This record gives sequence, C-alpha cells and structure tokens, in this order.
Amino acid sequence: MDKYDVLKIGNQLCFPMYVCAKEVVRRYKPFLDELDLTYTQYITMMALWEHKQINVKELGDILYLDSGTLTPVLKKLQQKGYINRARSDEDERVLIVTLTDDGEKLKEKAIEIPYKIGSCIKLDEKEAETLYKLLYKVLET
Repeated sequence: MDKYDVLKIGNQLCFPMYVCAKEVVRRYKPFLDELDLTYTQYITMMALWEHKQINVKELGDILYLDSGTLTPVLKKLQQKGYINRARSDEDERVLIVTLTDDGEKLKEKAIEIPYKIGSCIKLDEKEAETLYKLLYKVLET
C-alpha cells in the first residue's frame, strides 16, 4: 500500500457522506418546490412543528446551524407568514421564534414528503434504521 493511498477519494469516509447528503437534498427539491420551501426552510419548519415556540439558539442547536445561516432562513419564513420572531420579555438578547397558524397549516401539505422521499431511497427499514443510528453516532463525536 502506497503512503498516499489515504488521500484517494475512494478511501475517504467523508466523500460518500457528502455526496449522499447532497443527493438526498436534491431528491427533496421537487417535493419542496411544491411548498415553496428550500431544504433548510423545511427542516426549520419540522423543528417548529414539533416545538411550536423556541429560541433561535436552541433551534440552531437542533438543526446544527449557526445564527448566520439561520437568520436569513427565519426572515424568509416570516415573510411567507409561517413564523413570527420577537425578542424575549425576560431577556431582549434572546430571539423567540413562534409558529403561526399558516405555518401550522403548512404541516398538512408537508405530511406526504417523508413517504415520497422514502420511495426514492433504496434502503429497507432495517438498513435505514442502521444508517440513522450510525449518522447520529458520527454527529456525537
């Protein structure tokens, strides 16, 4: 084995992870286009459908996004009428994001997306569960 084999793209764990992430997001696009959402807006809405109201820091932690990435996403979602942003009464440095009624209604339109994506990814239930666990194990490190 050559000492430079470690630099071959085919020997990198990061490369198939990167390509898979890019491809999965690409497969979401036609479904999200129907809702006029980007993938980042979609995952933000999923977090808000779950939490209803959350501060920006906690939202960023859930989504693994920094405030520089999250702020324009939240502004766009607010322009669309799906969320409200307001300073906390207790601490004005804290920005609270709240789901609106229209944001909640969007959930009904989005309910089919996970099923549609599931049919685009050729993993059986056990493989998907294993991959899910392995990816979160990577995120923990």
